[in-house]
Amino acid sequence: EVQLQASGGGLVQAGGSLRLSCVASGFIFEDYAIGWFRQAPGKQREGVSCIVSSDGTTYHVDSVKGRFTITSDNAKNTVSLQMSRLKPEDTAVYYCHAVETSDGVVFFNPVIPKNSHQYWGEGTLVTVSS
Repeated sequence: EVQLQASGGGLVQAGGSLRLSCVASGFIFEDYAIGWFRQAPGKQREGVSCIVSSDGTTYHVDSVKGRFTITSDNAKNTVSLQMSRLKPEDTAVYYCHAVETSDGVVFFNPVIPKNSHQYWGEGTLVTVSS
């Protein structure tokens, strides 16, 4: 059974920090780019950050660069997103996502190659108050 188990969402004031974690099971962790999408009310779902498990390469959407850090612990099949200096516009439901690829750019592409598996975890709500 494939699972992406997310945790860490919550309520925080602007300028604060939260740490999201995603524990993966049921697939070969090292073959995937793993990270987070988010969706705010009335907005499109967007890719936020990902890490390529095989080599540790990281990618971030411009709006979070310098504030978010993504890391992986391959021994524990876990990806963590440290979110710092949070802003109200970071408020969203965050979804852990895994894509079978060694190219982090593919993670952000809504059209995934047919020969690449992809999995979604359940969302965790991050609320940043003004």
